[in-house]
Amino acid sequence: MKINLIEKNIKKIKSDIEIIIVNSCDNLKDKVILDTLGFEAKDESVILLAESKKIYVGCEDNDYDSVAIAIASALKKFQSTKFKSVKINLENLSLKAIVEGSILGTYKFDKYKSKKEKNKKQELNICVDKITNKIENTLNESIIIAKAVNKTRDMVNTTPEDFYPQIMSNIAKDIAEDSNLQCKIRGEEYLDNNGMHSMLSVGRASRHESKLIHLAYKPKNAKKKVVLVGKGLTYDSGGLSLKPADFMVSMKSDKGGGCTVLGIMSTVEKLKLPIEVHGIVGAVENMIGGDAYKPDDVLTAKNGKTIEVRNTDAEGRLVLADCLCYAQDEIKNIDYLFDFATLTGACVVGVGEYTTAVMGNNTNLKRNIVANALDSGEYATSLPFNRFLRKAIKSDIADICNMANTRYGGAITAGIFLENFIYDEYKQKWAHFDIAGPAYVEKPWGYNPYGATGAGVRMAIEFLKNIEKK
Repeated sequence: MKINLIEKNIKKIKSDIEIIIVNSCDNLKDKVILDTLGFEAKDESVILLAESKKIYVGCEDNDYDSVAIAIASALKKFQSTKFKSVKINLENLSLKAIVEGSILGTYKFDKYKSKKEKNKKQELNICVDKITNKIENTLNESIIIAKAVNKTRDMVNTTPEDFYPQIMSNIAKDIAEDSNLQCKIRGEEYLDNNGMHSMLSVGRASRHESKLIHLAYKPKNAKKKVVLVGKGLTYDSGGLSLKPADFMVSMKSDKGGGCTVLGIMSTVEKLKLPIEVHGIVGAVENMIGGDAYKPDDVLTAKNGKTIEVRNTDAEGRLVLADCLCYAQDEIKNIDYLFDFATLTGACVVGVGEYTTAVMGNNTNLKRNIVANALDSGEYATSLPFNRFLRKAIKSDIADICNMANTRYGGAITAGIFLENFIYDEYKQKWAHFDIAGPAYVEKPWGYNPYGATGAGVRMAIEFLKNIEKK
């Protein structure tokens, strides 16, 4: 859908229909008929009055999320009609919420449909009093960010037969070419030669070679250096600790963290961020076979730490362990080191399926991340480490165990496991994002569709945009 900014009084804009966002039904011109139809000024309440050529949509607040949900609901209704154009008065609404809600809320993934809906040539006209540089910049920035989220959704939604480590590498190369990024792709020989046997073991039984992806954006006079690491499990069967059949469905989503990193990296050059950003993804498929790694194996990670395998379905942390070590060995003087992963079902139980859990040692950093997440339109909260849960991942035969000896606090013990692969100089600069809940949800919510949501992209970009203030 084309989005236009128009510097005119809304009454002078020629559009087929108008969207009216309502937070109170009092004093509305069409109040009587709206009351008759049961319309309320609540989220996702929407009524099309074709004769009046108006779409009324409820909005419970004036914050980003409420406005984005409202515009998404209205545009879905608009798309169900044969009207070509729709207009809305910006007034005191957030332009960012209008633009991102429009693009994210009208997303469709129909790659595997035999009969695809034809794309209608429809447009949204946003009426503003005056088009300033700030308004134009907000429009362009919001379009870039929303398209990156939808790109991430496309990757996560793609089936494992069509999306394996080599494909993920090819997409990374395309992003690098499109955005003038440096790109390195490392195969299993590199992993073996560089002591990355934790990651190497996870993909050993797959017919698809594991890949380490490294993208880099290096502008001149960069003010900060940020490294983003993503778990790219293109499919997770659970390995020999095989998942129950029902739990294997939707495991194409286990590449969500890696796809989030690729989505973020697709924006950094377009947004002209004055910081150096590296994106590192461990692209691996966890399968079963005669060469599969096994419970009771002891693996050696890149930093020399040994890991007792108790469960081959706790594989994402094994991939991230080596990727985090690689990042710290290859890139010097890092200011922030973040990892993104659909890591634990325990996180979904703990904070719900819509919220990202942020973990780490630096309380102020975690608060900053959560604040930026909320400003971006994503839900996030922090979870605390503690000395007692550290004991839960001790091993009697190796340095550390990949599964805790308790079922409680599983999201936190996974985060503590990763901390073992963070070097002392980066302990206060590192944060772990568990996006297991919001990355893939099997029902629509707000402006998010069934399936992949692109969780993590907006919150990370918001943090990067504001990094000079930190």
